[in-house]
Amino acid sequence: MTDTSLGTPAQLRDPNYTPPLGKAIPLGIQHVLAMFVSNVTPAIIVAGAAGFGFGSNSPDFPQLLYMIQMSMLFAGVATLLQTVTLGPVGAGLPIVQGTSFAFLPIMIPLVAGKGVDGLAALFGGVIIGGLFHAMLGFFIGRIRFALPPLVTGLVVTMIGLALVKVGIEYAAGGVPAKARDLPEYGSLLNWSAALVVVFVTLGLKFFARGMLSVSAVLVGILAGYVYALAMGMLSFDAIATSWSRAATFALPQPFKYGFEFSFAAVIGFCLMAFVSAVETVGDVSGITKGGAGREASDDEIRGATFADGVGSFVAGIFGAMPNTSFSQNVGLIAMTGVMSRHVVTIGAIFLILCGLIPKVGAVVRTVPIEVLGGGVIVMFGMVVAAGVSMLSDVDWTRRNMVIFAVALSFGLGLQLEVLNVAPGAPNALQHLPDFLRILGASGILPAALIAIVLNLVLPDPLSEAATEEVSGGLSGHR
Repeated sequence: MTDTSLGTPAQLRDPNYTPPLGKAIPLGIQHVLAMFVSNVTPAIIVAGAAGFGFGSNSPDFPQLLYMIQMSMLFAGVATLLQTVTLGPVGAGLPIVQGTSFAFLPIMIPLVAGKGVDGLAALFGGVIIGGLFHAMLGFFIGRIRFALPPLVTGLVVTMIGLALVKVGIEYAAGGVPAKARDLPEYGSLLNWSAALVVVFVTLGLKFFARGMLSVSAVLVGILAGYVYALAMGMLSFDAIATSWSRAATFALPQPFKYGFEFSFAAVIGFCLMAFVSAVETVGDVSGITKGGAGREASDDEIRGATFADGVGSFVAGIFGAMPNTSFSQNVGLIAMTGVMSRHVVTIGAIFLILCGLIPKVGAVVRTVPIEVLGGGVIVMFGMVVAAGVSMLSDVDWTRRNMVIFAVALSFGLGLQLEVLNVAPGAPNALQHLPDFLRILGASGILPAALIAIVLNLVLPDPLSEAATEEVSGGLSGHR
C-alpha cells in the first residue's frame, strides 16, 4: 500500500522526484543508518591489522580517528557523484556508496604489523586501482560474459570466508590482545558483549518493523555499547578523553600518508576492481528493477562504474579506503518504494558533515572491540550468505561443479595455510616474490582467476552433446 503523503506511485518510481522534506530527511538519514557501521568498520580493521593502538592515549589515536573520519566523508562524496552526477560520472540513481569489504583481504596483508609506514603502499594501490576501476566503465558491458554467477558467487563467498575469522577475533578481545597473549582474550565477559549485539540485532531484524529493522546492526551495537558501560568494559572517562582530544572541525589532508608504488598493491586493487564493478552492475539493476520496475540502461551502468572508480581514486588521495555501491541500501529502496535520488543526496550530505567533524569519529572509536565484533560477525556472515545466494542461480552441471571445486580448493586452501602460519615459519608460498605471496595469501584472487580461466577454457558438455546430436542427425540424412 502506497503512503500517499510521500507522493503518487508514479512519482515514487521517478529518480528525479523529491518527497516532502519532512519525509525526505528521515528517509535520507535511514539510508545512512543502514550502512553506517559497515562503512567505518574496514578502516578500524585495517588499523588493527597495522598494529595501531586503540586507546585514547595511544600515539596512533589521531591516525585511527582520521581514517574513520575519511571513511564517512568520502562515502558521502562518492554517493553525491552517483546521485547528483558530474558529466558522465554517476548513474543519476539513489545509489549509496561506502567503504568496500571486498578489498580487505588485499589490504590486511599489505599493512600487517607495519603501523603507519604500511599505509603509503596501501593508498598508492587505492589511487591507481581507482583509476583502473573508472576505466572499466568504458567497456564494462563487454567483460560481463567472463563473470557469470559461478565466478561472482564464488568470489563473494570467498570474501566472506576470508573475513569471518576477523569477527571471531574481535568478539574474543581483538587482534592486539591475542598477539600479546592477554588472559582476558576469549573471556566470557568479552563474548557476552558480542552476543548481546548478535541477539539484539537478530531480534530487531525479524521482530521489528520500519527503521528499527533496517538499522538493526547499528541498534545492536548501541545495545552492546550500553552493556559494556554497565559491565565496566568502558568508562565514561575514556569516552570524555576521546571526545576532548578530537577537534570540532577538520579538513582532509591530501597524501597524508604519502604515496608508494607497490606492484602487489596495484595488481591486487586492480583485480578486485573487476569484482567491485560487477557488484555495482548488480546493484544498479536491483535498484531499477526494485524501485522503477525496469532494466538499467547502459548509460546508468556506465555512469555508476565511473563513479565507483572516481570515488575510490579521490578517497585514496585523502587517506580513505576504496568505495563501492552498498547492496543493503538496494534492499532498502525496494522496501520503502522510494526511488528518489534526492533522498539519498540528503543522506550523502549528512555523511559529509559527519566526516568533517572528528568528534563523531572519536565516539565511534570508543566502541569496544568486542562489541564491534558482534556486529562484524553478523555482517560478514551476510557476505557469505549473499555469495551462496548468487551461486543458487548456477546450473550445477558436472563441469561447473569441477570449476567451483578446483577454484575453492586452491583459494580457501591457500588462505587457511598461509595466513595461519606463525611469523617466520615456512608456508606454501614462501619461495614466491613478495607481491605474488601477498596476492596468493588472500585466496580470493587465485580462486577468482582459476574460476574465470576454467570457465572460459573448459568445454560445456551440454553444448558438445547438442553439437553431436545435430551432426548425427545430418549424417543420418545423407
